[in-house]
Amino acid sequence: MPVVDNAAPTSDLPVWELASLFPGPQSREFAAAQESLEAAIVRLRALYDERGVRAEPQAAATSADPAVVGEILTATNEVLADSRTLDAYLHGLVTTDARDDVAARLRSQLQTQQAVLDSLAARFDRWVGRLGAARLIEASPVAADHAYPLARAELSARHRMGEGEEDLLAELTVTGAKAWARLHSDLTSRLPATLHVTDGTTETMPVTQARALATHPDAAIRRAAYDAELRAWEGAAVPLAAALNAIKGEATAVARRRGWADPLAAALWANGVDRATLDAMQAAARASFGDFRRYLRAKAALLGHPAGLPWWDLMAPVGATGGTVTWSVATSAVADVFGSYSPQLAGLATRAFDERWVDAQPRDGKVGGAFCMAVRGSESRVLVNFDGSWDGTQTLAHELGHAYHNSVLADRSPLQRRTPMALAETASIFCETLMANSALRDAEGAERLARLDTDLVGSCQVVVDIDSRFRFEQAVFDRRCHGTLGVAELCELMTEAQAATYGDGLDPATYHPYMWAVKPHYYSTAFYNWPYTFGLLFGIGLHARYAADPDRFRAGYDDLLAATGLGSAAELAARFDIDITSVAFWDAGLDVIRARIDEFVALASAG
Repeated sequence: MPVVDNAAPTSDLPVWELASLFPGPQSREFAAAQESLEAAIVRLRALYDERGVRAEPQAAATSADPAVVGEILTATNEVLADSRTLDAYLHGLVTTDARDDVAARLRSQLQTQQAVLDSLAARFDRWVGRLGAARLIEASPVAADHAYPLARAELSARHRMGEGEEDLLAELTVTGAKAWARLHSDLTSRLPATLHVTDGTTETMPVTQARALATHPDAAIRRAAYDAELRAWEGAAVPLAAALNAIKGEATAVARRRGWADPLAAALWANGVDRATLDAMQAAARASFGDFRRYLRAKAALLGHPAGLPWWDLMAPVGATGGTVTWSVATSAVADVFGSYSPQLAGLATRAFDERWVDAQPRDGKVGGAFCMAVRGSESRVLVNFDGSWDGTQTLAHELGHAYHNSVLADRSPLQRRTPMALAETASIFCETLMANSALRDAEGAERLARLDTDLVGSCQVVVDIDSRFRFEQAVFDRRCHGTLGVAELCELMTEAQAATYGDGLDPATYHPYMWAVKPHYYSTAFYNWPYTFGLLFGIGLHARYAADPDRFRAGYDDLLAATGLGSAAELAARFDIDITSVAFWDAGLDVIRARIDEFVALASAG
């Protein structure tokens, strides 16, 4: 790994380039693309009407159906590809500038257009369910190329409402759940937090920047940032609680109307994972909580907290961190580690940096967290809020792993590349694992302690904190069936979930009651949490296969990534002889983490 500079991260961190997509949201080029998409959606709906793609249960299949399905698939894919680029462009604008009212208005218009595609998707599912996917797959080459999407459409048809109801839902969601999700994004991206430091000084900054101070080397600043953050979330809690209640209420009603046992059942279906797999993974994860608590208590002792680790020191640096990581050091580290795996992975990183795919600069109006979005062809855009830490470097590697996955999927059609969340984390976690192993390879003493901590901070978040989020969301759904939840009740459920997972690893007086307001995942897809644990442990499992036989693994890895929209998680895992319904598989990944916890505790005790 490169030597870490001691300079603070610069204020000229990169912002991503979007002008190659469109010169601006009010440009003639964008207007033309928007009008073209609108016309294409009208034509697609007319084609569906003309070819009888709807949910008529008594209509008989005809010999023309194979040709029809090929025509329908081709036309649908073309519209979805155009829609993705427009959506990515506008999403790139509104997530980096919450005050861009023009982009926000245009995105709202686009979502209205996309609602038509959602209603057509429901019609398509019911149509395939009526005709039977097997017959279509056998008779049409285009359908054969889309065998898995068609098979899922046939099964999905069992959980579709009537055509009119699905049309109404698609339209109302734009002014319902999607509007509430936008409220969360707009509010949190411009929410101020005021720090009161022990020296008497105060500073106001976006709450996203205050959260980034969790890795600051000064304990007083970490504590001040935590206190400021809680005050900020408390002030915004009422509208965010309203948003959360509306979104979870809608998800509950839709799941019931579509015949799902609950929203979790629908989420598992969407991810291509069965309940047996989730149960096996969660059983293994929860059995590891005692080990994570050992790590947290050892870290608390290092930092002088006899009552347990306080929340504001969860991500505090320990050991010899070597100073702040500059952007140039972070990008060099990622490129070097990626290059040790393959020229293709290194080339992706180089391209992303050279073509300015990455927006790394925290600033007012920019959303917190990190994500990667496919844009067009093999292009992606990556959003991070780089804080000058090794954890931030790991996050960069993680998101670039998503970008690599997108590049491998470039030749797939939009319907073929619809990757469930559980498998979407495969490449990102694998890249993180490459980074973690590289950082540990030559580190010794206090430096090794620091590297172990960086890795364990991430693992603890993905195994322990993610489980707290799952428990919280499950409790919210259970109670939302009977009425809305107030701010105090949401905070209580959040701290109960944290107590059940972190236990005596943390000082219970410092739990984060407003984490439900922080995480945007609660405001999007239901149960957008456990797939991260799946991705971490699945990625560790894949890395074990890589370490055992690098050449064989490389030969099959890209094919696996290219097929994540073409099979269930169990089917794709079997390519590497992995049984994801086995607790033993998940335990094996956790054993890797346990070994690092053991080493961390030993080093911390010796220090």
